[in-house]
Amino acid sequence: MTDWIKATELAPLRLRKRLKVIVENIAIALFYVDGKVFALADICVHKGSHLSQGLVFKGRVVCPGHQWAFDLTTGWADQWAKCQPVFPVRVEGDVVYVKLEPQVRTSPPTPAHDSGEPG
Repeated sequence: MTDWIKATELAPLRLRKRLKVIVENIAIALFYVDGKVFALADICVHKGSHLSQGLVFKGRVVCPGHQWAFDLTTGWADQWAKCQPVFPVRVEGDVVYVKLEPQVRTSPPTPAHDSGEPG
């Protein structure tokens, strides 16, 4: 099991709302939405664009390359039945930590409730 690794201080993420970080040579896109932090693989599974440059809208990040919209919690893209890897994230004080254990869904989340766990 991977340990929690410092990704960034919370202040720049709060300010910018999205941030690309490199953690042990892995590019991760961090998003700050409604007081919560989300972490997805930065490179889109579709065409390799950087999700950290995408627009966040209604709980999803829209890829700037081909406009696929990935759920920030699950990484799922409904319209394409594909999943962007997400990373467990934890905030302690003013520091954001991630676990380098990407989670990838293999089935869509349930409409009424989603645990955020891979399917």
